Amino acid sequence: MPFTDEYYMKQALMEAQAAAAEGEVPVGAVIVCNDRIIARAHNQTERLSDPTAHAEMLAITAATSALGAKYLTDCTLYVTVEPCVMCAGAIGWSQIPVLVYGATDEKRGFRQFAPHALHPKTTVRQGVMENECMVEMQRFFQNRR
Repeated sequence: MPFTDEYYMKQALMEAQAAAAEGEVPVGAVIVCNDRIIARAHNQTERLSDPTAHAEMLAITAATSALGAKYLTDCTLYVTVEPCVMCAGAIGWSQIPVLVYGATDEKRGFRQFAPHALHPKTTVRQGVMENECMVEMQRFFQNRR
C-alpha cells in the first residue's frame, strides 16, 4: 500500500527543519517515484552562496541524477511551501506530473506571478499539512527578529 501525501509531506518537513537548523529559510522537498523517495533536499542558498539553491531545484537535480533522465514524468514533488516562479519553471521543464505543497506563499509564490509556469498536465494539490508548514516558517522568522 502506498504512503499518503501526509507521510511524504512529513518527510519534506524534516528537510525544512534541517534547513532551519542550518540558518536557511526552512523549505524542504522530497521527490517520490513508484512509492519511493528518490531525492531529498532543503534550501541551501546561504551555505552555497547560490540564490538558486532552493529545495525544489536541488531535489530536481538529485532526482534526475538518480533516474538518469532529464524528465521526471513518473514522479511527485512534495514541498513545504508553494514554489517560487524560478522553481515552478524548473518543475515545468522537468515535467513533474504532480506537485504537492503545504503552505501558500502570498509574497513569492508562483500562482500569483506565473500561474502557467508548470507543465500544462501537472496536477497541483495544495494545503497538505498547511498549518505545520506555515508554523515552521513563522517560527524561523520570529527567531530571526
